[in-house]
Amino acid sequence: MRTTHGYSSGADQSPVSGSVGAPGDAPSWLSAWEATSALRQFGELAVSEQGIFWLTYEPAVGGSVITGLDASGSCNQIGGALTVRSRVNGYGGGALCASAGCLYAVSEQQQIVRLDPGNNQSRVLTVNGQDCFGGLVPDTRRQRVLAVRETATGQELVAVDDQGGLELLHQGEDFYGAPVLSPDGRRIAWISWQLPDMPWIRSTLWTAELDAQGVLGNACAWSAPIDASVQQPVFDGDDLWVLSDHDGWWQPFRFVVHNNIGVWLKGDAPALDHANAPWQLGESHHCCLPHGGWARVMYSQGAGELWLRRRGSCALVRLAEQYSDFRCVQSCGEYVYCIARSANVLDAVLQIHPETGKVDVLAGGEAPWANRRIAQPIPFETLPGDGAEFSVPGFFYSPETPGDEPPPLILIAHGGPTSAAYPVFNPQIQFWCQRGFAVAEVNYRGSSGFGRAYRMSLAGRWGEADVEDMERAADHLSGLRLASRRNVFIQGRSSGGYTVLMAMIRSERFAGGASLYGVTDPLRLRAMTHRFESGYLDWLLGSPEAFPERWHERTPMNHAASITTPSIFFQGGRDQVVVPEQTRAMVSAIQAAGGLVQLHWFEDEGHGFRQQANQVGVLEWLFSFYRKHSLKAGDRADNLS
Repeated sequence: MRTTHGYSSGADQSPVSGSVGAPGDAPSWLSAWEATSALRQFGELAVSEQGIFWLTYEPAVGGSVITGLDASGSCNQIGGALTVRSRVNGYGGGALCASAGCLYAVSEQQQIVRLDPGNNQSRVLTVNGQDCFGGLVPDTRRQRVLAVRETATGQELVAVDDQGGLELLHQGEDFYGAPVLSPDGRRIAWISWQLPDMPWIRSTLWTAELDAQGVLGNACAWSAPIDASVQQPVFDGDDLWVLSDHDGWWQPFRFVVHNNIGVWLKGDAPALDHANAPWQLGESHHCCLPHGGWARVMYSQGAGELWLRRRGSCALVRLAEQYSDFRCVQSCGEYVYCIARSANVLDAVLQIHPETGKVDVLAGGEAPWANRRIAQPIPFETLPGDGAEFSVPGFFYSPETPGDEPPPLILIAHGGPTSAAYPVFNPQIQFWCQRGFAVAEVNYRGSSGFGRAYRMSLAGRWGEADVEDMERAADHLSGLRLASRRNVFIQGRSSGGYTVLMAMIRSERFAGGASLYGVTDPLRLRAMTHRFESGYLDWLLGSPEAFPERWHERTPMNHAASITTPSIFFQGGRDQVVVPEQTRAMVSAIQAAGGLVQLHWFEDEGHGFRQQANQVGVLEWLFSFYRKHSLKAGDRADNLS
């Protein structure tokens, strides 16, 4: 239920470009078009002797294209109009990799394409339009690419050669994580997991051997000492390293086999998560250095930090401190490369020299706008209190021009719900802060990046614990007079939209709520959702057979009449995660009960709006909604006293 990156019904039928308090100042504000134009993101970094390549999400294109860095330092688009995206598990990942003389990519049509960056020629290697591919890994020695193939009935580990020949490597598991090869190409490791688990609940490490022709043999499955999520295997010569959370956090372990018994040797690492929830294939938060040592990402208080330890040294060195999240960490030649994000600049491709610690920005990293203040994320953390086991962390953004009174607050519930909000540049947050709103992103219980216990604490409590934490965050910020107690809006996408609806049902705390393709009927979703998440709802709520009353209580559709404060919905007509008709039915039920509700429908969008014109519309409609329903002094004072 995590998001990837029309028709309207209801009152207030035109978007308004204005301000909460000073509409005359509108020309100086960040427009919705400017905000969405700054949504450019980098991903899927692929580095080889051939060059440095990555995917660039372009708002104007509505998709991701391949960007390459040439010897002069110029960025060029590779593959012409080819847009790249894997749909494995619904969320993709591993859609680009670089081999010695070529690139491999997964097209929007879900076919593996071989590209020659030198002459920009390409060739489609697979032809079955019913399958999806992801988790690409080059097998340079055998002139082929390894991949996870998803068919109508399940997943397999396969190899596709440069002539389009496909060879089955392994099958029998419900799901496969992206494979990794040893430097000599003779060993392979991967991750698998079985229904009803998600990969961040319980998964298994596999190892096997490859002969000269690439035939896989001696496959062995290895479970962690206790139930755990294992991810991101990496070879360091003959050594195999993984990130496992069986000790409470995703930490590095060296895995060795002794007398046919798998031994997990913990690396020297603090009690912090060294990865985030593996929604996508091909994630990489750690790598081994060319001449010994390692580079790793550690999440501390919700922010990513990049740390390095050189060969023969016990000292840890933090790098690129101005950035607050790192992805696609890998080494090639003498350098470490990664994609870095911060609160102030656009995504950057970094090159790091391990011996000197020198960090160079190869691409990106520019300021999003000239002469505009960027609201900074301020970490906050509620006190446990009231019998709560955990405090609730998040990031607060103050408005550009705070007044004498605490500003109206937009609380944002991230999707997933096993995901997280990070303190990185988000132009939509800047859009709100420019207009006088404070914004708070809340990492409620169940979020990743805060250890296994915190992540698992949402089990059976979805629609309850997350709602409590959103309310606790609002109370905490209003208690500090950082935000209004009366003017609090709550907004969320996908599973965050479900949290919004449950919050509005359970409480009159909020002045209004915005659900973007949010879950309204978990039981119907359970019956119709894709295979990857088919067991997820039972983890979040317990099985409906064992807990029928809980399912009834936490189904927004059953309590639509309880939503008495204004609400606004956004839905894509091609959404395959949240069934579009659920949103129509929810809106109709609220209308029938006399509630104030709007629906904005985008027939050509899926689970997450990719077209810039639609993204602009969402921001403008939301602003119109928030401005209209901001409360005046004294409104609902009795309910909030």
